[in-house]
Amino acid sequence: MATTPVTSPAPKPKVNRLGLQVLDYRGGKTTLCAGCGHNAISERIIDAMYDMGIQPERVMKLSGIGCSSKSPAYFMARSHSINSVHGRMPSIATGAKLANRTMLGLGVSGDGDTASIGMGQFAHLMRRNLPMIYIIEDNGVYGLTKGQFSATADIGSTLKTGVMNDLPAIDTCALAIQLGATFVGRSFSGDKKQLLAMLKAAIAHNGTVMLDVISPCVTFNDHVGSTKSYKYMQEHEEAISEIGFVPHFEEIDVEYDAGTTYDVTMHDGSHLRLRKLHESYNPGDRVSAVKALMESHARGEILTGVFYVDAKAPSFVDQLNLVDEPLATLSAERVRPGREVLAEVMERLQ
Repeated sequence: MATTPVTSPAPKPKVNRLGLQVLDYRGGKTTLCAGCGHNAISERIIDAMYDMGIQPERVMKLSGIGCSSKSPAYFMARSHSINSVHGRMPSIATGAKLANRTMLGLGVSGDGDTASIGMGQFAHLMRRNLPMIYIIEDNGVYGLTKGQFSATADIGSTLKTGVMNDLPAIDTCALAIQLGATFVGRSFSGDKKQLLAMLKAAIAHNGTVMLDVISPCVTFNDHVGSTKSYKYMQEHEEAISEIGFVPHFEEIDVEYDAGTTYDVTMHDGSHLRLRKLHESYNPGDRVSAVKALMESHARGEILTGVFYVDAKAPSFVDQLNLVDEPLATLSAERVRPGREVLAEVMERLQ
């Protein structure tokens, strides 16, 4: 007598709190070089958005020009996306965010796109505390134009050709803290755990998040003599804290020793927890944060972690007292002054 084999039902695909699979957060196939740190950053963005349960259609991805600015094509294909011209992503992001405050803004830039032609716009975005995430994929070179030094390249670092950089580097983290950004950190594309925790906290923050992520260029800047290579980062990285993050939809069951942990309650009820590795470090003190960065640079170390966070400062949207509805959805009658208003203005100017 023939028997019918018993087959187990296919396992259900893993989904997040929205019922979406991780495939719903992926983008196109990357065209960047194999081993490029930028691809690792894209993977962490996918993981963070999936874990936090962010609706892809509620995200706007913005970028400028460069290898880094191609990255948004490789994650969250269902999100809105725009490439600006070189260095002008901050102004596009500002307009888009003010037009629709309900969207999550995610800007991806590079060290060339930000620290040279885009420096002016970067500075004003930081000081306004616009609620968005600004990621710098930092490799110290212009990858699209054959690897010239960028403004974040360290003095004494060399190109593959042997040319040595003799200009001081711009530290975008120190600059962002001084200018007014309310969440500033640095990570390494090869540190999956740290970068993922920082990205989750960034999603929960209501203000400007600036993350400088060292992302080695395997084609032009991953050799002996480079200070932004995989080997150099592995030998010189100095983490200031262990980063933990508890989303608002999960119970807080992590305990740390009193006095060793800096706990920040984000505006949505999530908790960013920084277990101090440098006992004297205070991520709530802007002056101490800049000092620590400058001292580590003098020692040849590359600090990583969350350097500064202020979850209570009002964002640019809050300061403008915008209505709750997206400005882009308002009727003409609500955004255009009437004839009597124009007449009153003209009367005052006579």
